[in-house]
Amino acid sequence: MNLSNPNLPKSIQCLRFYSPQNFLHDLVAGITVGLVALPLAMAFGIASGVTPQAGLYTAVVAGFIVSALGGSRTQIGGPTGAFVVIVAGIVSHFGFSGLALVTLMAGIILVGMGLTGLGSAVRFIPRPVVIGFTNGIAILIASTQIKDFFGLHTPSNPSEFLHRLQVLIASAPTVNWSALGIGAGTLAALLILPRITTRVPASIVALVVFTVIAVVFHLPVETIHSRFGGIPQGLPSFALPNFQTIHILPLIPSAFTVAMLAAVESMLSAVVADSMTGDRHNPNVELVAQGLANMASPVFGGIPATGAIARTATNIRSGGRTPVAGIIHAITLLVILLVAAPLASYIPLAALAAILFIVAYNMGEWHEIGAIVQLSRADIVVWLVTFALTVFADLTVAVGIGLALAALLYIYRISETTTVVPVTDEYIRDGIQHNLQGRIIPPYVTLLRIHGPFLFGTTEKLIDATENLDTFEKIVIIRLRNMTAIDATGIHAIEHFAERLRKSGRTMLLCGAMQQPSKLLRQSAFINHIGEENIMPNIQAALERAEVINAAL
Repeated sequence: MNLSNPNLPKSIQCLRFYSPQNFLHDLVAGITVGLVALPLAMAFGIASGVTPQAGLYTAVVAGFIVSALGGSRTQIGGPTGAFVVIVAGIVSHFGFSGLALVTLMAGIILVGMGLTGLGSAVRFIPRPVVIGFTNGIAILIASTQIKDFFGLHTPSNPSEFLHRLQVLIASAPTVNWSALGIGAGTLAALLILPRITTRVPASIVALVVFTVIAVVFHLPVETIHSRFGGIPQGLPSFALPNFQTIHILPLIPSAFTVAMLAAVESMLSAVVADSMTGDRHNPNVELVAQGLANMASPVFGGIPATGAIARTATNIRSGGRTPVAGIIHAITLLVILLVAAPLASYIPLAALAAILFIVAYNMGEWHEIGAIVQLSRADIVVWLVTFALTVFADLTVAVGIGLALAALLYIYRISETTTVVPVTDEYIRDGIQHNLQGRIIPPYVTLLRIHGPFLFGTTEKLIDATENLDTFEKIVIIRLRNMTAIDATGIHAIEHFAERLRKSGRTMLLCGAMQQPSKLLRQSAFINHIGEENIMPNIQAALERAEVINAAL
């Protein structure tokens, strides 16, 4: 078997260089991320309208499959906040059997996307749409946890955002001060402990401390036992869900939404992992693994799963080097299920709500909003509509309309690139400063050019062309003379490339941007990443700037 075949799972490819030292790193990272995933998996299960053990079963089964068969070396799979809202809606209308059917169908869709090579097509979703989804989902997750955080007694916890707010406001007088104390204390611990030490997961410390406080002082707070009767001790049981074929057609849109969210979230997580490790994931292999994980999860009592960005980052920071770390993370959770499941019964729901508040805040990518509102009106409208539909309508509707807006935005951007103007003497004189003919490129400069529209769906080409930075000189000039248009996704890609160059000790210069790209680049926060002094009007000015930088080195 050729272990270097890029279409093989990363777990098999890594056998070429695996060593006892790698295993020790993976062991520590796997146990660490398993402990981090423990409260998150339970919290995601509860927030999704199912049991805490459903979240744990998902983390064990899906986490194992994603690591064993996936296309990323360090990706950690499991339940995430992206699914909470849509899963809760499906469970409330169709029960757990309906959710199992949706998860299975979503898995089949993901496998199909991976096998047909459509894994790369996920990048055609523009950044304003992705940010709109994540902003909206974050607010919805936080709103579902207000009841448990304050210990409110509500007649129901509606799935519609506005109706939920009305119920919560009407129930404000029923606040449980003990629950609020537990929730606030957990929240404070989650914010303060990481600043003191990162060796021990803050969520585990906070959960243990405030669970002990609740038990010792017999606080009248709702716990996993009081609401769910505890967590069964033992292995997840294999059982085929009682599917109802009459539900297949009504649930197809939901299955498509779950598949798209899983694909987008897993690809985003894999890209984050690549940027932290310098590796390159295989999107199609990864989507096949995500699909298989979602097909297996419901038969073990689990819910939808995807790549988890925060847990993946934790895995890498803890020293994880290969998929073995992800496998150990799943085994760690399984051991906890077998040994310590009864202890979880005492966990206060207010503490889990505090953990989800932090998750919601971190997944929201709120810093991106400032950059988006400085872009074109079209980008702002796409982001705002996607965000509003996610919060106030339905996630399935938001996904459908968001993708439609993405297509319209793409057509709009392409139409902007076509110009018909007369050739004047001024145009010819201006072109001389941009002309490369007759210019000598110094040995300390690498010159790149972007030709055509640099929009969502094309930004991967920059990653492909710059995969090996060792071949680049210390000053990299990107010539934008023939880049006819750019959007938020293109800006983000150049920002990311600039950060990679900076970390490698190199400097990036931009030159020759045309009207639309130049206007957009200077309207956004992009200029803060590059520096005003490194954005030049033409290649002649860029080479002069490169000479100054080289002389200062």
